[in-house]
Amino acid sequence: MKILITGANGFLAKNLRVHLSERQDLKVVLFSREDDVESLESKLVDVDFVFHLAGVNRPKTESEFTEGNADLTRELCRMLEKTGKDVPVLYTSSIQAALDNPYGKSKLEAEQAIKSYAEKSGASAYIFRLPNVFGKWSKPNYNSVVATFCNNIANDLPIQINDPSHLVRLVYVDDVVKRFISIVDGAIEETTFCEVSPVYEITVGDLADKIQAYKSSRENLVTEPVGTGLDRALHSTYLSYLKPEQFSYPLIKHGDERGVFVEMLKTKDSGQFSFFTAHPGITRGGHYHHSKTEKFLVLKGKALFKFRDVLTDEYYELETNGDDPVVVETVPGWTHDITNIGDDEMIVMLWANEIFDRENPDTYAKPL
Repeated sequence: MKILITGANGFLAKNLRVHLSERQDLKVVLFSREDDVESLESKLVDVDFVFHLAGVNRPKTESEFTEGNADLTRELCRMLEKTGKDVPVLYTSSIQAALDNPYGKSKLEAEQAIKSYAEKSGASAYIFRLPNVFGKWSKPNYNSVVATFCNNIANDLPIQINDPSHLVRLVYVDDVVKRFISIVDGAIEETTFCEVSPVYEITVGDLADKIQAYKSSRENLVTEPVGTGLDRALHSTYLSYLKPEQFSYPLIKHGDERGVFVEMLKTKDSGQFSFFTAHPGITRGGHYHHSKTEKFLVLKGKALFKFRDVLTDEYYELETNGDDPVVVETVPGWTHDITNIGDDEMIVMLWANEIFDRENPDTYAKPL
């Protein structure tokens, strides 16, 4: 299948192009604002599907709205009619097409041109009146509040909030692209006006707070819940605005004669991750917890874990090593320690079910 993408250097097109490049069954032809309109006709030869993503939303003069939105779309439709084929067209319009302003009017005219072409040719038309689309590669300080906040906060630049309670509606670029590709693959039967889901709603103030928390997590090590929905998409978008020299950040290393201890990541409700080392013959631990639990994983070296019930004095021990991954859990009411019984440095990964609280550590010394 041969696909044409107009507006090929735009934010949405860049994401679509990468996803389409992962397919071996598609050939993609690009048209951007650097190309002459006359060249569009040759690019349409043998095209099976058109993503019409080109448009103007921040022109120098008002007339550019008509030229870049309505006129270009009419010209595209004229050229498609000349092919004599019923080539499907997917057009990215805007929610402003329903509004009485120059930009909205130009997008509405473009929609009408697409619908007229579809009626004449019998081709399918897919029109998306998209709300604010966000994601990687969106231009900051332009027309995306998410891109601006992510870029500026990541790079210690100021942000401006006029009304923190103002509600914005957002769709994530990966969801948009997934929807687009499903249409190419014939999984979507509806035509003309189409939608993308989910649509997220958030206030400008809450949006800024979330993104600021992503930045702060490098200092306090507390990660936000970023695994699903809007939080996943926003966190991914924020990270995309980091410069290469910002890809890493240091951690505090606590060291003594036994080895080192380093906290890596903390969560608000699922504990924290850290690691420690121990020199040969060194024992760590020698305490018990009432409620706190932990998971240990020896990554390198050989370990002896010892346990003793603080009430019954029942004793248990086991050995693990870095070559055979085994998770060892500490159990409330059992004092425990870990000894490096190998000849080399031991490295152990540790998860605790709660963030360490120096005021209430729930850790009571009781050597075995």
